[in-house]
Amino acid sequence: MHISTRYVLQQTMKPLVGAMSIGLLVLLAERMVRLLDVTLGKKNSFNLVFEMLAYLVPHYLGLAIPAAFFLGLLFGFNKLSKDSEIDAFLASGVGLHQITKPVLVLAIAFALISGVIVSHVQPHTRYLYRALLHTVKNVQVFYLAEEGVFMRAGNRTFILDKLSRRSNQFEKIFLYEDKGLQGSETVTARSGALIELDGEPRPVLRLENGHRLQIKGNPNADGDQKLPKQVVGEFSLIDTPLGAVSNTKFRLRGRDQRELTLPELFARSTNPPRGSSIDAMTSERHRRIVTIATIMILPILAIPFSLGRRRGQRPYRFGAALIILVAYNEIVEQGAVLVRHQGVSPYMGIWVPFACLMIFACWRFFRTCFQLKPDGMEPVFDRLNDGIMWIRNRLARNQETF
Repeated sequence: MHISTRYVLQQTMKPLVGAMSIGLLVLLAERMVRLLDVTLGKKNSFNLVFEMLAYLVPHYLGLAIPAAFFLGLLFGFNKLSKDSEIDAFLASGVGLHQITKPVLVLAIAFALISGVIVSHVQPHTRYLYRALLHTVKNVQVFYLAEEGVFMRAGNRTFILDKLSRRSNQFEKIFLYEDKGLQGSETVTARSGALIELDGEPRPVLRLENGHRLQIKGNPNADGDQKLPKQVVGEFSLIDTPLGAVSNTKFRLRGRDQRELTLPELFARSTNPPRGSSIDAMTSERHRRIVTIATIMILPILAIPFSLGRRRGQRPYRFGAALIILVAYNEIVEQGAVLVRHQGVSPYMGIWVPFACLMIFACWRFFRTCFQLKPDGMEPVFDRLNDGIMWIRNRLARNQETF
């Protein structure tokens, strides 16, 4: 590998790694807050959250890799341009298209990595995430235990005074169970423990030295009937399970087209799973292929936007490039929706936007590399800059007036 090749890759990889790390942290932090609402209060809740986040990493990598690669190209080549290093390459007889070769190879590598993630890793991890979420929501297999906090397990509400997490023993418990039309039951005990019993998937409360109050039925609000029968008793030892167990097991992988790998989408293109359709399978298949192919045209799209004039590097070039990329992704997503729900041809809804972006990127890259004419979009950037400056000056005058 030539020194120039290593240097170009180094200038590109630094902002790329930073953008990918920050992007993943932001996306995972936002999802962590929602997952804590689901798992908080259950045994090993933080382990559950991190396990779910691990299943979500491939999904977010599919979003972060193209965006981080695009930003790395913009910042890397913009630095080369501002430091006149590209001028040095050109003066030594190395053209811009030759400088771009290392990042084109890097684009192919990222496309292959993204292909593996989008094609095989994402479907499996998406299914594992949904299965774990189903288990957490429907099977109460974790201890709901916090000191001095009212907790709910099934139709039971309870509170513990003191809890030893090493031995799972506690002191002073109040437990109330709502039995609906059959009445209610209130139990208090001086001590107890959270235990596991063979054959019982739910956590079990073993209570010692307590009192029980049973009310058989609900009192009439009008007061024209007798009060329901009340039974008061004492006990020295009693076991009572918490929560409820779902009778249904989580389904097998593949009911949703997003859980199928790319080869499975091709193999079952005319035999979609129940709950899906042929149009949905077609939309998902073409959308994944376009997502992988888009990565390979990002270098020729980003580099012309990263090279500015010597005086006054235009920061709105980056903004225009990001707007084009975001708009393109949104158009492709909406095209996939039309294919899935309206039966639109995937070539019209998904591949036409890809072809338009590729033609635009190739045209811009060719003009930048092989023509001495001014950038065709420079007047657009200048008018955009003039408009922004006019709005900023107008706002400044208004503030001075007030």
